[in-house]
Amino acid sequence: MAINFAKLSVTGKTFLSGLLCALVVSAPLQLAKAQPRAAANVSYTQATEQLLSQMLTAPGNDEVLGSAPAELSIQFPRAVRLVKLTLRNESRDWVDIRFRYNPRPGQRYILPLPQLDSAQYYTADWAILGVNDQLIRGSFSFAFGPEARAPSFHKAAEELVMRQRYGDPSIQYVAPPRTQIIIDQEPRRFDPPFTINLDPQEFPASNPDNGN
Repeated sequence: MAINFAKLSVTGKTFLSGLLCALVVSAPLQLAKAQPRAAANVSYTQATEQLLSQMLTAPGNDEVLGSAPAELSIQFPRAVRLVKLTLRNESRDWVDIRFRYNPRPGQRYILPLPQLDSAQYYTADWAILGVNDQLIRGSFSFAFGPEARAPSFHKAAEELVMRQRYGDPSIQYVAPPRTQIIIDQEPRRFDPPFTINLDPQEFPASNPDNGN
């Protein structure tokens, strides 16, 4: 809708009427321009949810294996950049799995594992760059051994302890670092191979050698 301001009086009330009409017409247009941005946010969330719902891990989350796995595997429905992959046990003891960041995108990442010690469960934490380079984090836990239980069993017990201790299950328990206590042992003594005496009275005065 076009408005001809040449026919409006600058000092009269007609100018105010035309200005109000212009605002009324332009407001819906500005609102219409903002709608595609909201739609983009919805598709962005849907794309992230679809990516997470279709990803596969080996071992699977909360899976109980008969023996320790030989490798970790993460597969995504499309190529992504994996920026983090770590492994720890329930006491937060980290396992060096030699993950190195590779900027080249991929759909499936396989990492061989060292010999894992016996533990209640292990948790693999990962992070990728998703849609529009958004950082997406996730984790999956597994257990192994003849008497192993699902990680969810142990996590439920940990949550119950936190609820009884602090009244808030969202508080995460972090085990203190292990310390080594040494009793009845003297500190080591390191003797130098020689001793330097800097007392000038014990040495005769010497003249510089001028080559004469």
